[in-house]
Parts: sequence; C-alpha cells; structure tokens
Amino acid sequence: MNVRKLLSGGLVVFLFIQLLLAPVSIAEAQAPPSLSAEGAALIDVASGRILYSKNGTKKMRIASLTKTMTAIVAIETGKLDDVVTVPPEAVGVEGSSIYLKRSEKLTLEELLYGLMLRSGNDAAVTIATHIGGSVPGFTYLMNEKAALIGMEHTNFTNPHGLDDSNQHYSTPEDMAKLSAYALRNPVFRQIVSTKVKDISWEGEEWDRRLLNKNKMLHLYNGADGVKTGYTKLAKRCLAASATRDGRQLATITLNASDDWNDSAKLLDYGFAQFPLKQLVGEGQDVQPEMPLTMEAGTHLVTQNAFRYPLQTAEEAGIKQRVVVGQSTITPKMDGQLVGFLQLYLKDQMIGQVPLLVRADAPTSSQPLTGAHAFWKQLWDIVAGGLWSA
Repeated sequence: MNVRKLLSGGLVVFLFIQLLLAPVSIAEAQAPPSLSAEGAALIDVASGRILYSKNGTKKMRIASLTKTMTAIVAIETGKLDDVVTVPPEAVGVEGSSIYLKRSEKLTLEELLYGLMLRSGNDAAVTIATHIGGSVPGFTYLMNEKAALIGMEHTNFTNPHGLDDSNQHYSTPEDMAKLSAYALRNPVFRQIVSTKVKDISWEGEEWDRRLLNKNKMLHLYNGADGVKTGYTKLAKRCLAASATRDGRQLATITLNASDDWNDSAKLLDYGFAQFPLKQLVGEGQDVQPEMPLTMEAGTHLVTQNAFRYPLQTAEEAGIKQRVVVGQSTITPKMDGQLVGFLQLYLKDQMIGQVPLLVRADAPTSSQPLTGAHAFWKQLWDIVAGGLWSA
C-alpha cells in the first residue's frame, strides 16, 4: 500500500513539473475580445491588414469620425500656413464648436487642430469652403479620396458627420482603412497625437486652448490618436491608435456604449495575437523556380526586408513566388531591378519585394579578355620597362 502511495505521489509530482516546464503559447490561446460595439475593426497601420472585424462591412453612421477624411483631404490639398477667413455659413453650426467668428482669420493648421482636438463643426465647414469652394465641392473631394483609398462602402455628404441624411455612412473596415491611410501622414499623425494646443483667437486677449477629447491618449499606453464621435443616431463612435515598439495599430468602434474599453481590448488583442514576422531579409538570395538562365557569378537578391503581422498558426500558410521579366541574367546587369518576390498568405498576395541582380566581383584567377586583357598587357610592358631603367 505504501509503495502504491509513493508511486502515485511521484507521478503527480512528475506531471506537475512537466506542466510547469511545458511551453505555453499565449498568442494561440487568446480569443478575440467581447465588445459592446455594434461594429468594429482593427488594422495594422503599416501593412493595412485587417486583424479583426465585427460587422466590418455593415453600413453605419460614423458621426465625427468623418473629420478624419476632412483633415487628410485638407492636409494633402491645402497649405498649412494658408490664412483662412471664416465664412458666414460656418458660424453657429450645431454641435461641437471652437466658437469661430464671422470673417475671423486663422491658419489652416490652426483650424485642423480645432477640427481634430475639439471636433469643431464650425472648423469643418470653414476648412471645406476654403479647400473645396463650398461644402458640396469639398464632399466631392472626400468621396474621390475614399474611392482612391479603397473605401468601397462609404459615402460622405458633409465634412463634420452631423446626421443630415441617410446617405452619409461608412463601415468599420472602411474607416479602419482611412485611419491607417491618414496615420501614415506625419502632419496628421502629429495633430491627432497632441493632447493640448493653443491657437489664436482674433479679437480676444487670450488664445483658444484646445484640450483633446480623445481620452485614450491618457488611458492607454502608447496611444497616439485618432478621433472621437457622437450623434444621437450614430451613438458613441471612436477611432483609436497606439504605437508600441515602433509598430502602430488602429481601431474603429461604432455604436459602442463602452468604446474606451472596447478599443483597449482590441489594441491589446492585436499586439498580442499578431506579432510582426520577418518573412524576407534585406539582401537575401532568392532561387527562382521559373525557367531562367543565370550566368555564372550572378544572384537574385531582395532589395529590402519584409515584415507582416501573423498569428503563429498562419506562418505555415506563407508562400513565395518569383516573377522576373528577363529570360537570362548576366553579370552586366549587376544592380538592376529585374523582378519581384511575391508573398502570399494562402491564396492572397500580401506584398512583394523588388529583386536585384548581384554579380560576384571578378577574382585575380579569372582570365581577362578583350579590352581588359589589352590594357593589362600594356601596363605590364610599361611597368617592366620602368623597373628595368
């Protein structure tokens, strides 16, 4: 009996030690978060990969998240030091305001801070009339930009997001694409990450002090954007972003009663579940699978490295394809771009890296021919005569 107890006890201890020593993959264990949002999306800014989606293609009201598009169109089209005169139609616009006065003058940059930090609807109309000539003219530019970005289920009818019609809408995934696109612009990135900004206030003894409404800048480690939003019909909306270890993620939550926590959960999930994996190194030799003649001493090498956010289980699904526009690679093509290394996750291409020709340096043991041989012989004769003199 004692022997059986000893054996049983030893087995329990052994199994417990094995459990402690066994590798645990947190990334594989964590499930997607539960959210209050009716619609949500999470995107990796650099790659543009959608990492999470809830009702991602559902057309919904987006409230002041609209102003992300207003800002990026203005930044790309206008000049930050432009002096803008406030038009009469911008004064007293309902909702959030920075209390602009008729004919007041501010720079476009100041208006952009008022737009994104305080969600000024008066700033939105002022920017729209300055850049587009009118609100309809500016919304045309907004929709044109949306099409270029690939926002296939989006339509803008105003620059501020107020509920003026059922024709002003977007989707969580489209707005995630917009956030990622805008965050790649350094001016936009600087504005939305600013917590406090003073701008001019014509006719007053003091400046306007703008406090950013985005509480994520204080609540979440690494938070650096993007925009809050609310209307009675859209409910609470939030575009948030954060950067950790040089990597930026962005979230969209629409009609979310607990938007701050929703966004934090999504960001935590993205950073934990989708680490950046280096799939290709810079200067890496690539062996073409296609019929290709490679002359002696030539190689195909990658111009740059390529990293992509992947879950551990997805790595087995990565495939590579070499595409070269030449049938023969010669040493004379050293340094030339001749094709691409395409990378696929299953059947979807996720990126491509330029391929360059690299030729081995000639060695002294290699025979010289043609002009090289002639000049070598001439130098030997001259050098021999000099040494003999």
